[in-house]
Amino acid sequence: MDDSDGKATTTRYGQVYEELRTVLLSGGYEPNTRLTEADLTKRFAVSRGTLRSVLVRLVQEGYVTSEVNRGVRARSFTIEEAADILEARETLEAALAAKAAERATDAEIAGLGRTLEAMEQAQAAGAQTSYSRGNRAFHQQVKDAAHQSTLARTYDTLLYPLVMRQYRNLSARHPRSGSLTEHRAVYLAIATRNPEAAAATMRHHVGSARRALLLGGNGTDHDRSATRRLSASD
Repeated sequence: MDDSDGKATTTRYGQVYEELRTVLLSGGYEPNTRLTEADLTKRFAVSRGTLRSVLVRLVQEGYVTSEVNRGVRARSFTIEEAADILEARETLEAALAAKAAERATDAEIAGLGRTLEAMEQAQAAGAQTSYSRGNRAFHQQVKDAAHQSTLARTYDTLLYPLVMRQYRNLSARHPRSGSLTEHRAVYLAIATRNPEAAAATMRHHVGSARRALLLGGNGTDHDRSATRRLSASD
């Protein structure tokens, strides 16, 4: 195999990794769904060797699990695992918000304001998908405005989207009551350069999801009653 073949293989590995990771994060596979090599090689038009390398990485990063006699499966979280991830997210996002209040540029704060306005318009119009898109953008902008690469890298390793998709309550109101007000509070704290308030408002906002998960729970695995599911949105 010449150098060009090796580069092509490496490039395809990276592409398939990103594609499969995106499918997992978007809820393309239900928790605990078995992922077979035959189906995946066909879906992503990739060799078994490259696919296996991708799966090894996804196992290491926690997106999927691999067990003897059970194969590779989409990650499923116990209540305790989900609570730990949400607690970590709460701490990290509070720290990122505080740094954003200290370090955000005027342009970044203006960008947050525009995103908040779009979320307000989406809520008024009942546009749930647009609101969710704005919500994700808002949190990403706060992370970027913090200019704290170590915190950002640690945050990016969390599997929060998978937890939300496993435990979301599809019958719950979307966006969650209070969500927009909480986003406004975070924005105002950052815009006024108040790191303590930014941390507190973000902790309150993100903590609501963790509290919803634990509400009425007794710690047993696989209990997905409505009182123990997460709301569908921040």
